[in-house]
Amino acid sequence: MTEISEELVAEYRENGFVRVPGILTAAEVERFREGAAAYLVQHRHESLEKGGVFSQLVNVWQHDETGRDLTLHPKVARVAEQLSGVPVRVWHDQLLVKEPHNNAATEFHQDRPYWPHTNDRHSLSAWIALVDVPPERGCMTFLPGSQHQTTLQPQNLHDEDDLFQLDPSLRWIPRVTVPLRAGDCTFHNSYTGHMALPNRTDIARIAHVTIYMDAATHFNGNPHPVTDPLNLTPNQPLNSDSFPQPAQPPLSSL
Repeated sequence: MTEISEELVAEYRENGFVRVPGILTAAEVERFREGAAAYLVQHRHESLEKGGVFSQLVNVWQHDETGRDLTLHPKVARVAEQLSGVPVRVWHDQLLVKEPHNNAATEFHQDRPYWPHTNDRHSLSAWIALVDVPPERGCMTFLPGSQHQTTLQPQNLHDEDDLFQLDPSLRWIPRVTVPLRAGDCTFHNSYTGHMALPNRTDIARIAHVTIYMDAATHFNGNPHPVTDPLNLTPNQPLNSDSFPQPAQPPLSSL
């Protein structure tokens, strides 16, 4: 199976995020980028993001074979399990596209407060770059160690000060910006504060994000676009086919 170093796991556990270079091969990058671009042409109108900062298409894996192969990519899932330390299921995926010269940041926020989860021990996202993403194209910036703040309400992605008003101490954490080459990936804890810079280039920023949750996670009853159509009851396990467990990869090394 795919293995990462103990040092990388320790870095993730300390900072709440880590960069994994070359998680996809060059051939995979080309295939998944072309698939994402084609899917976007057909489905851009379905974007959940209404603020104009980016296009956000969710659960691509349920509708597109190429997207499914990336969302259920066994190497990515294996790294997610090693970092989290628990068995995982896919919570959902999302195709995130920032158009050229969008000139708007996705402001600092945590992911976990948005989700209707309970009984979970760990959740995290794999943010996979399908094009080169230097700072000027909208790469992410993280607040190291902020994953320990687990009591906040959901934050406003369009308000640059919202997270820091909820916890002023987070404002003074030294920020780490992580550029990615196509095929690189960052994994971040669902409580890690992060933002994405504006895209000031002539090329669209295309990223595929697979969000993993603890396989033991239950539904807490709150509304969410992913669970609303499923007619779930509070405290029901999120263990149906809508939340698959990715297969493990064959023996190899990262």
